[in-house]
Amino acid sequence: MRMNRREFLSRTTVFLLGSLFGFNPFSKSRASDSQEAASSSQPRIALIIDDIGANLSGLTPFLDLGIAMTFAVLPRLSKSQEAAEIIRGEDHEIMLHQPMEPSDPYLDPGPGALYVGYGSNKIMRIMEENISQIPYATGVNNHMGSRFTTCLEEISDTLHVVKDRGLFFVDSLTTNRSMAYKTAKDLHMPATARDFFLDHISEEAAILRQLHNLRRYSLKHGHAVGIGHPFPETARAIRTFLAGNKDLDSTWVHISSLIKPA
Repeated sequence: MRMNRREFLSRTTVFLLGSLFGFNPFSKSRASDSQEAASSSQPRIALIIDDIGANLSGLTPFLDLGIAMTFAVLPRLSKSQEAAEIIRGEDHEIMLHQPMEPSDPYLDPGPGALYVGYGSNKIMRIMEENISQIPYATGVNNHMGSRFTTCLEEISDTLHVVKDRGLFFVDSLTTNRSMAYKTAKDLHMPATARDFFLDHISEEAAILRQLHNLRRYSLKHGHAVGIGHPFPETARAIRTFLAGNKDLDSTWVHISSLIKPA
């Protein structure tokens, strides 16, 4: 039996609990890069909402929050292209949310997925098809991928396609063994990694705590990257956070604003 996204998030809580304390495995290396930004401008926060494309109902509550947001759209779903058009019309940013093989064989990453053992030509063909399906995409991040992102050859082949298409990459860090961010930097391509998952506990109070952690992280390091999902609780928590922090000392930006050119 295949599990849905919420069940996947619950089973990966052990790893994701690290997000509660504000750091990803690359936070120290990225902190030095961000000190210059912190000293020269207002701290910046980028919010990415993953898993867009299955329907439009999950997308709608996020579109009128009044802040810059980035939406990661899954390929080959019934509403993928329509969602991208709507997001573009609202002046938000779009990424391809590229499905990749997870460690758990019972998890289905969805159509257009990349698997360990695929050759470079097959990876290139799948990536090209997926990118072409998501209008206006400026970057790519991984959907699942806790196995695929640990395999140097396959993730390197994938990132070469991303780089050749002039796109940036965001490592969602679904495993602390991911080699995606380091490989992207070794390839001298624009890339970054997430700092927090917002809603691995899909309760509004827990998501609010993560948003406050995200804000504190941005104040310390100059910027922060949060990833959420199209859950009603996530939209409500962001709205509540914004209402209670009208004089926020950080500014909301698209993820591309946090990625320096290679």
